[in-house]
Amino acid sequence: MARKIVYATRRERFNAAHKLWNNAWDEEKNLSTFGKCSNPNWHGHNFDLFVTIKGEPHPDTGYCMDLKALRDIVSKYVTDKVDHRNLNLDVDFMSGIMPSCENFAIAIWEQLEAPIQASGCDLHSIKLYETENNIVEYFGPVQ
Repeated sequence: MARKIVYATRRERFNAAHKLWNNAWDEEKNLSTFGKCSNPNWHGHNFDLFVTIKGEPHPDTGYCMDLKALRDIVSKYVTDKVDHRNLNLDVDFMSGIMPSCENFAIAIWEQLEAPIQASGCDLHSIKLYETENNIVEYFGPVQ
């Protein structure tokens, strides 16, 4: 019999600041590469994070995972650490990483994959809206 896999998504919102800056480059190259994102006084975003999990619904609950449990995992491992924080300075899992939206999405995946798997589901994707026009989606490491 074919497996019946469903995908469920939880959206979270948070605010965070960052600065894109490469210390190996001079100010001119940083400004030409990163533009306003290299503002010496930082800048912030109202992020929308979509965490999609996948799995088979359990026959007793109909859930592949209780979305309240997913909310709690996302809060503990991501939003509690990043909301109203500076990604460059305040967030342990971003230490030493250029806080581009792409790198941020990968780092979020790395925070969530194990706790979600421990709950019996698999992490399918991270979709991160930095702005309404700038969106990054990550599906995990390519094997």
